[in-house]
Amino acid sequence: MTASAIAQPHTPRVAAYTAPLRIGPLRAAGHGLALAGRGVTKLRKSPAMLADVILTPVVFLLMFVYLFGGAIGGGDIDAYLQTVVPGIMVMTVFQASIGIGVSLNADASTGVFDRFRSMPIARSAPLIGAVLADLVRYLVALTVLLALAFAMGYRVQTSLAALPVAIGVLLAFGLSFSWISVFLGMLVKSPGAVQGIMTILILPLTFASNVFVPSQTMPGWLQAWSNVNPVSVMSETLRGLMNGGEVIGPLLGSLAWMVGVIVVFFPLAMRSYRKNAA
Repeated sequence: MTASAIAQPHTPRVAAYTAPLRIGPLRAAGHGLALAGRGVTKLRKSPAMLADVILTPVVFLLMFVYLFGGAIGGGDIDAYLQTVVPGIMVMTVFQASIGIGVSLNADASTGVFDRFRSMPIARSAPLIGAVLADLVRYLVALTVLLALAFAMGYRVQTSLAALPVAIGVLLAFGLSFSWISVFLGMLVKSPGAVQGIMTILILPLTFASNVFVPSQTMPGWLQAWSNVNPVSVMSETLRGLMNGGEVIGPLLGSLAWMVGVIVVFFPLAMRSYRKNAA
């Protein structure tokens, strides 16, 4: 009997894993929630990552109320405090969204996304998980800001039930606009570039709005932009909910901005993510 005739032992072959081409939205959301825990763990282990989103709104609130509030509010600092707090809440969430793009950009350079792509999860899960984890940053920043505002004399003029509603709408606003930061995080080459571009975007939107001064005091061309600026529209929504006034009109405008930003920047972020995978 020749060696070739000797029966060779059967060795089972292990097929390489191939991720499913299509994953339903419910499963994708579940994968995103699971990965959101990773982002929360990173914040828990590195609380210094929250320093910027805590200190920035505190500094702005103290500075504008006590240094400029008398001049802007016509000498009535208390009335100005009531007006400026909802606006600074919007500014706080808007600025906090910078962190997600910086964090994702840093992750991309470590190769962690290569590991995610080898797992049987939805392609969008790492990005969705990072966005959901950013809720912690928003909530911590808003908690500190509101604690200081209440200590300074701010009071909700409508009802206490309106406060969680306002915060919920604001969190949805922040999550929607965070996709701009996610897109930049997947597009540019360094975390510093993400922070620089987002700062250039956020500062004009914030200061060319009605957060700190009424739109009516601006030149006509700037007033026209301020009236449709997403920061202004969301500020008016919160003022209506918390201080009293029109809610439906500003809320519809805010929802339109949220939908528009998601429709544009979610596909762009996913496309950039897939290009990085290639």
